Amino acid sequence: MASLVGGLYGVVHDQLTYTISPEYYTKFKFYQFGLMDMGNEAIFPNPRFEVSAVGFMATWWMGLSIGLILGLVGLIHKDSKRMFYVTMKSMMITIITAFAIGLIGLVYGKIYLAEVGVNWWLPDNLVDKNNFIAVGSMHNFSYLGGLVGLIAGAVYSINRKNKKQNINYT
Repeated sequence: MASLVGGLYGVVHDQLTYTISPEYYTKFKFYQFGLMDMGNEAIFPNPRFEVSAVGFMATWWMGLSIGLILGLVGLIHKDSKRMFYVTMKSMMITIITAFAIGLIGLVYGKIYLAEVGVNWWLPDNLVDKNNFIAVGSMHNFSYLGGLVGLIAGAVYSINRKNKKQNINYT
């Protein structure tokens, strides 16, 4: 389930970033994920489908890793219902944190990195270099956000174990 959630997060994330910088996909990600051979700009009849494929492929494994860790932490709870409930909330905390930190990366990329430049590989024929850099920054920050969110989710789960609360699971 965590792999599916992680993959769906990637689909939504990449649909947003494609809207900001289509070139990030047509001149980089489609090649990186083997959807096109290196060469000219990748043009698809419905590029949002390929963007979804890239998003899923880029994040399903992160969802699996996060799910395994949060699931193991969740074993501290007294029964399977509570474990499931708290672990799902922990995953939501992780997703929200990853997205929020990704947005910080987008702003950082747009305001700072696009101005000072980056030492990343950039395609020679970029039309909108600033948005390409901003989206690249958002992608990098989102992975950092996943790690920070994982820690926050695990802390939440542990705190729920330490709180004597009755929770209605329905």
